[in-house]
Amino acid sequence: MARATTKTNLQIIANEQFGKLWKLIDSMTDEQQNATFAFGDDFVQKQKEAHWTRDKNLRDVLVHLYEWHQLLLNWINANRKGEQKPFLPEPYNWKTYPQMNVEIWKKHQTTPLTDAKKMLQESHNKVMNLIETFSNDELFARKQFSWTGTTTLGSYCVSATSSHYDWAIKKIKKHK
Repeated sequence: MARATTKTNLQIIANEQFGKLWKLIDSMTDEQQNATFAFGDDFVQKQKEAHWTRDKNLRDVLVHLYEWHQLLLNWINANRKGEQKPFLPEPYNWKTYPQMNVEIWKKHQTTPLTDAKKMLQESHNKVMNLIETFSNDELFARKQFSWTGTTTLGSYCVSATSSHYDWAIKKIKKHK
């Protein structure tokens, strides 16, 4: 999957990947959608990424995507209003965000799959609507906003949408 470098590509790729994610989910039986992932101990032990042991079912994957949408939305909206806020909430940083992901996982252990689906659909739409409000330069030219540091706003948007959707698709395909 090519990484978007323009607003138009970001919108197209994010929506395409989101569509692929839902097509994959819709192709699953109810049993598959509600099952605990069974990747096998040998496989999981060989993986370096924490998500292989953390996210244990479709709901876990969907709420993870939803919560990362919330991070993006809250960060952009706060900073646009002049409230300087880092992308990751206190006390997390880019070295400790895996612990935040565990907290996200814990927070949603009673969230029903049907709610997770609805939450993700709504948050995707909110993210895409927010992206629409920015120009190409605001998204992909460096140093457009003090609060994005050395990274473009578009890069954060790519990470929270198409790149994250690609991750989810690969994990769900492995389950299926």
